[in-house]
Amino acid sequence: MDNENSTDKDQKCKKVKRNSGGPGTAGGFYGLAFIGAAVYYIQNSTSFWVGVLGFLKAIVWPAFLIYDLLKFLHM
Repeated sequence: MDNENSTDKDQKCKKVKRNSGGPGTAGGFYGLAFIGAAVYYIQNSTSFWVGVLGFLKAIVWPAFLIYDLLKFLHM
């Protein structure tokens, strides 16, 4: 009887849920965009602290994008 239960458990463990797509693609896009934004802001900075501020802006660039999009659409 224990042998049957262990076989059922093994079969249940072998079932793998597969997703098509996922956070990998979005994470890759965000990572590349973060690097690009950080390089842009740091290259255009005039002092060290403006560069630090640019780095922080690069982290939250999607918020700026959505804000400007909504402003453009008059929402």
